[in-house]
Amino acid sequence: MNRSPLARVAWVLALLPRNACVVVLRAYRAVISPLYGNVCRYHPSCSRYALEAIQQYGVVRGSAMGAWRIARCNPWAAGGIDDVPERRRSYTVNRFGFVTGPADDPTSTPQTQQPAIAPLLLSQRTRKA
Repeated sequence: MNRSPLARVAWVLALLPRNACVVVLRAYRAVISPLYGNVCRYHPSCSRYALEAIQQYGVVRGSAMGAWRIARCNPWAAGGIDDVPERRRSYTVNRFGFVTGPADDPTSTPQTQQPAIAPLLLSQRTRKA
Protein backbone atom coordinates (compact mmCIF):
# COMPACT_ATOMS: atom_id res chain seq x y z
CA MET A 1 0.00 0.00 0.00
CA ASN A 2 1.60 3.25 -1.14
CA ARG A 3 0.82 6.21 1.03
CA SER A 4 1.55 9.83 0.30
CA PRO A 5 4.48 11.42 2.15
CA LEU A 6 2.07 13.52 4.19
CA ALA A 7 0.15 10.42 5.27
CA ARG A 8 3.40 8.71 6.26
CA VAL A 9 4.45 11.70 8.37
CA ALA A 10 1.02 11.69 10.03
CA TRP A 11 1.39 7.99 10.89
CA VAL A 12 4.90 8.52 12.28
CA LEU A 13 3.64 11.32 14.54
CA ALA A 14 0.56 9.35 15.59
CA LEU A 15 2.64 6.28 16.45
CA LEU A 16 5.47 8.20 18.17
CA PRO A 17 4.19 7.72 21.78
CA ARG A 18 3.61 4.02 21.12
CA ASN A 19 7.13 3.58 19.74
CA ALA A 20 8.63 5.57 22.63
CA CYS A 21 7.08 3.03 25.01
CA VAL A 22 8.46 0.23 22.84
CA VAL A 23 11.97 1.67 23.31
CA VAL A 24 11.52 1.84 27.10
CA LEU A 25 10.18 -1.72 27.34
CA ARG A 26 12.89 -3.13 25.08
CA ALA A 27 15.54 -1.39 27.21
CA TYR A 28 13.95 -2.88 30.35
CA ARG A 29 13.89 -6.34 28.75
CA ALA A 30 17.55 -6.02 27.71
CA VAL A 31 19.00 -4.51 30.89
CA ILE A 32 16.83 -5.07 33.96
CA SER A 33 14.80 -8.19 33.18
CA PRO A 34 17.83 -10.53 32.88
CA LEU A 35 18.85 -9.59 36.43
CA TYR A 36 15.66 -11.17 37.80
CA GLY A 37 15.78 -14.31 35.71
CA ASN A 38 12.72 -16.32 34.70
CA VAL A 39 10.34 -15.46 37.55
CA CYS A 40 7.10 -14.71 35.69
CA ARG A 41 4.36 -17.30 36.18
CA TYR A 42 2.84 -16.58 32.79
CA HIS A 43 3.98 -17.09 29.23
CA PRO A 44 4.82 -14.74 27.59
CA SER A 45 6.50 -12.85 30.41
CA CYS A 46 4.79 -9.77 31.83
CA SER A 47 7.19 -7.40 30.05
CA ARG A 48 6.69 -9.19 26.73
CA TYR A 49 2.91 -9.11 27.26
CA ALA A 50 3.04 -5.35 27.95
CA LEU A 51 5.23 -4.82 24.87
CA GLU A 52 2.82 -6.71 22.60
CA ALA A 53 -0.22 -5.00 24.15
CA ILE A 54 1.25 -1.53 23.57
CA GLN A 55 2.26 -2.45 20.01
CA GLN A 56 -1.27 -3.58 19.17
CA TYR A 57 -3.55 -1.45 21.37
CA GLY A 58 -1.59 1.77 21.93
CA VAL A 59 -0.08 3.42 24.98
CA VAL A 60 -3.17 3.92 27.15
CA ARG A 61 -5.01 0.63 26.67
CA GLY A 62 -1.80 -1.41 26.26
CA SER A 63 -0.34 0.00 29.47
CA ALA A 64 -3.58 -0.76 31.30
CA MET A 65 -3.51 -4.33 29.97
CA GLY A 66 0.15 -4.67 31.04
CA ALA A 67 -0.57 -3.27 34.52
CA TRP A 68 -3.50 -5.68 34.94
CA ARG A 69 -1.25 -8.56 33.91
CA ILE A 70 1.42 -7.54 36.44
CA ALA A 71 -1.26 -7.31 39.15
CA ARG A 72 -2.37 -10.87 38.32
CA CYS A 73 1.21 -12.22 38.45
CA ASN A 74 1.50 -13.14 42.12
CA PRO A 75 2.61 -16.18 44.15
CA TRP A 76 -0.96 -17.53 44.29
CA ALA A 77 -1.57 -17.30 40.53
CA ALA A 78 -1.71 -20.54 38.60
CA GLY A 79 0.13 -18.98 35.66
CA GLY A 80 0.11 -20.53 32.22
CA ILE A 81 -0.16 -19.24 28.68
CA ASP A 82 -1.83 -15.83 28.49
CA ASP A 83 -1.44 -14.16 25.11
CA VAL A 84 -2.52 -10.64 24.19
CA PRO A 85 -6.04 -10.80 22.71
CA GLU A 86 -6.27 -10.45 18.94
CA ARG A 87 -7.25 -7.05 17.64
CA ARG A 88 -9.55 -6.48 14.67
CA ARG A 89 -7.32 -3.83 13.14
CA SER A 90 -3.75 -5.01 13.20
CA TYR A 91 -0.58 -2.98 12.87
CA THR A 92 2.65 -3.78 11.11
CA VAL A 93 5.60 -4.26 13.46
CA ASN A 94 9.09 -4.15 11.96
CA ARG A 95 11.95 -6.39 13.01
CA PHE A 96 13.08 -3.88 15.65
CA GLY A 97 9.66 -3.92 17.34
CA PHE A 98 8.52 -0.50 16.16
CA VAL A 99 4.97 -0.05 14.95
CA THR A 100 5.06 1.33 11.41
CA GLY A 101 1.38 1.68 10.59
CA PRO A 102 -1.75 -0.30 9.95
CA ALA A 103 -1.52 -3.63 8.19
CA ASP A 104 -2.56 -3.66 4.55
CA ASP A 105 -5.51 -5.98 5.22
CA PRO A 106 -7.42 -4.97 8.38
CA THR A 107 -8.87 -8.48 8.75
CA SER A 108 -5.48 -10.19 8.75
CA THR A 109 -3.49 -11.16 11.80
CA PRO A 110 -0.69 -8.84 12.97
CA GLN A 111 2.36 -8.90 10.73
CA THR A 112 5.23 -9.18 13.14
CA GLN A 113 8.80 -9.63 12.07
CA GLN A 114 10.74 -9.88 15.32
CA PRO A 115 13.69 -12.23 15.09
CA ALA A 116 15.34 -10.37 17.97
CA ILE A 117 12.61 -11.58 20.34
CA ALA A 118 12.16 -15.22 19.44
CA PRO A 119 9.11 -16.92 20.92
CA LEU A 120 9.78 -19.52 23.57
CA LEU A 121 8.30 -22.86 22.61
CA LEU A 122 6.32 -24.78 25.18
CA SER A 123 8.75 -27.69 24.94
CA GLN A 124 11.64 -25.36 25.88
CA ARG A 125 9.99 -24.18 29.10
CA THR A 126 10.97 -25.70 32.40
CA ARG A 127 8.02 -26.87 34.42
CA LYS A 128 7.88 -27.10 38.19
CA ALA A 129 6.57 -30.44 39.36
